[in-house]
Amino acid sequence: MSDTDSFINEVTEEVRREKLFGYLRRYGWIGVAGVLLLVGGAAFNEYSNAQARNAAQATGDALLAALSENDPAVRAQALEAVPADGSAAAVTLLLRAATQLEAGAVDAARATLNALAVDPDAPQMYRDLAAFKAAILPSDDVAARKSTLEALAAPGMPFSLLAQEQLAYLALTEGDRDAAVAQLRRIEEDASVTRSLRERVQTLMVALGEEPNDIVTQ
Repeated sequence: MSDTDSFINEVTEEVRREKLFGYLRRYGWIGVAGVLLLVGGAAFNEYSNAQARNAAQATGDALLAALSENDPAVRAQALEAVPADGSAAAVTLLLRAATQLEAGAVDAARATLNALAVDPDAPQMYRDLAAFKAAILPSDDVAARKSTLEALAAPGMPFSLLAQEQLAYLALTEGDRDAAVAQLRRIEEDASVTRSLRERVQTLMVALGEEPNDIVTQ
């Protein structure tokens, strides 16, 4: 290679370096910003996860402390003070309602369950469960109980068959034996009926003088 070619290559290489440094000076901040965003995002995620873990642990500790109370009334009051949100809050309310029932405070338990049933922040499954539990509590407002159970008994609802079972019981209390038997028969013949529920239904049908169907259940 001649001196001229060597000189040209050196000049060309120098120009390339100058261009590279120019790009770095002009656009280097973008890379720095990207690195800062990545590092900041990772730190924020770690902080958020730590906060969530601490909140979950605090809720769990408070629940354990509340449930350790022997007196149901005291336990119910302790559950009211448990800090929780989302699914944890829904579970806490269900536990509070169960404790209130244990203490004999049926109206308070119903109020707790009804509050959960209409809470838009609670998962739908817990809302339906609360509505179902509230509907099976003894009440003079039979029409309201029946209306709630009919809504929960709709096809595709998670507690459909259990709600239908309760509707059969309500029909019996109203003296409508034929409606109760028809309801029980629908439960018995449902493809998704569980063995325990089918056995309960068939036992009641036998007590009513009806012959259960002999079908295979899952």
